[in-house]
Amino acid sequence: MSTTTRRNASAMKMVGALLALYRQAAGHTQRSLGERFVIGEQQIASIEQGRRPLKPDLAEQLDELLDTKGALSTALSRMPEVDLVPLWAEEFLDREREAIAISVYDSLAVPGQLQTDGYARAVFRSRVPVYDADEIEQLVSRRMERQEILHRKVPPTTSFVIWEATLRDRLGGEEVYREQVRKLRECADVPGVTLQILPLGRTSHAGLDGPFVLLETPDYQRLAYMETQRGSQLIADPNGVGILTQKYAMLRTQALNTEDTKALLDRLLGAA
Repeated sequence: MSTTTRRNASAMKMVGALLALYRQAAGHTQRSLGERFVIGEQQIASIEQGRRPLKPDLAEQLDELLDTKGALSTALSRMPEVDLVPLWAEEFLDREREAIAISVYDSLAVPGQLQTDGYARAVFRSRVPVYDADEIEQLVSRRMERQEILHRKVPPTTSFVIWEATLRDRLGGEEVYREQVRKLRECADVPGVTLQILPLGRTSHAGLDGPFVLLETPDYQRLAYMETQRGSQLIADPNGVGILTQKYAMLRTQALNTEDTKALLDRLLGAA
């Protein structure tokens, strides 16, 4: 898949403001425009506010409908690029920002929403082929910005199941490890966040096929997201999402409960 980079946030807001201007000039509301393209009022609002990128195919359709002489497509093609989030992750990040419920299972690393900057830096430094130093800092900054979701005034309901094996690694060294475990212990007490560790030594394991994320959108659509070595998959098919929902439910029964999870993190901190 393409690895086109994510667009500059200020430029996204500029393109969104242009869309709002042309929409109003054409006599459309956000609702009427969203209905015209079967994408909904909220998605149009997100694009106009610069929270969701305008995709090239939609830009072309809007140019034609609003008679902008190609202005939106041209502005989109000239937007500066500032970081390295692949195009195939764009839609997931958009949906994550607006989700009302997020469920994450990870068996390879601490989930990005819970990482310290030191741990995130160690994750990106482990990448093959390697990123240069500037690229790593851009990616770390972007990952830290994602964590704002958990600390909003009204955050999404968020659940994490993490395989204990991820907590036995020492990515970044002992100091980074201690800081990361400490952050996990703090996150375990954040309102709206449920953290469970799936312990080693189990005789059954519902997550052997790898990590995944479940999202619920404001209009109650259920989605699933999975990454591979060279791409990702955002799933909207109810059957596919249903299977992963069943897996997640089973993982939560196999994992330690929240109190035992906190106790394990306390023991890890004491031994660190």
